[in-house]
Amino acid sequence: MKKSFLFLFAGLLLAYGCKEDASDTPTIDNSKDRQAVLTYLADSVIIPSYTNFKVKFDIMQAKSDAFTNQATLTNLTAFRSAWVDAYTEWQKVELFDFGPAEKQTIRNFYNIYPANDSIINVNISNPSANLEVTSSYSQQGFPALDYLLNGVGNTDMAILAYYTTETDAAKRIEYIKRLTTRMNSLLTKVITDWNGIYRETFINKTGLDIGSSTSLVTNGIVLHYERFIRSGKFGIPSGAMLTGVVSPEKVEAFYKKDISLTLAQTAHQAFVDFFNGKSIKSGTHGASFKTYLEAIGSNNGTGKSLTELINVQFNATKGKMDLLKPNLYGEVKTNNQVMKDVYT
Repeated sequence: MKKSFLFLFAGLLLAYGCKEDASDTPTIDNSKDRQAVLTYLADSVIIPSYTNFKVKFDIMQAKSDAFTNQATLTNLTAFRSAWVDAYTEWQKVELFDFGPAEKQTIRNFYNIYPANDSIINVNISNPSANLEVTSSYSQQGFPALDYLLNGVGNTDMAILAYYTTETDAAKRIEYIKRLTTRMNSLLTKVITDWNGIYRETFINKTGLDIGSSTSLVTNGIVLHYERFIRSGKFGIPSGAMLTGVVSPEKVEAFYKKDISLTLAQTAHQAFVDFFNGKSIKSGTHGASFKTYLEAIGSNNGTGKSLTELINVQFNATKGKMDLLKPNLYGEVKTNNQVMKDVYT
């Protein structure tokens, strides 16, 4: 297996930066100004991305409240639609798993899949079940809502009965309330920190030591791409990982299967845009990992720009994704080589 370009980029970025910091007489070069990069990423990408997600999340919670107050088919449909929109928007902030997000472990509480439906049903009968421990990750967040909105019956009327006429219907309603309330609490803490003191901490920790912002972001986004996009969305379900076990039931959004490719494509594009410094506010490109790597002259040893190589690889990956149909569960079963091609 070839080394990931992203691992090469991470190693080169940090290695070069450490050498640069070690100089007794550093040269002032604004194109290598890490504070400018961090400030731009915070103000033009990270914080506005969370703002956009909060809008989608608030709509989802409002539709959830409407459904839990009055479980009708109309409200179920609206809740489900808002869940899709929020889940899709989540893919644009999940990569920011550093700083406040890492502190709250929000990714693990929001999007560990597949959902553990058997334990979710146990939790429904036990309102005191602890949702703050690591073992509870797969019992909450978007995957749990996927199960509760799409997987508890074969038809919409059967799903509606689950919350209206069946035994424990009221407890099931309460579990949905508990999940969305907890999600909102975690998100509020993350956004409050970014809009408060953490922004200043982030843009001012300009070194390249283990606790610096550049180090945290680099390690965080590379981990996200390799483990949660490449492996989680493609490698594990397709069996392309070392185990070789094909596991279609481990696709994202297992119960609402027709959005799984959209989620993957959205996550991938968000990563590409972050690397290249695309502003959420204006759509233009600014200071970023791309501009920084170009400023320090990173190349593959033969003079070819590393950022160019990375973007070529991003485009190649997108091209492979575009060959897939929306339902990745079905693709694993009938078109699995293309799933493996995306992973590779």
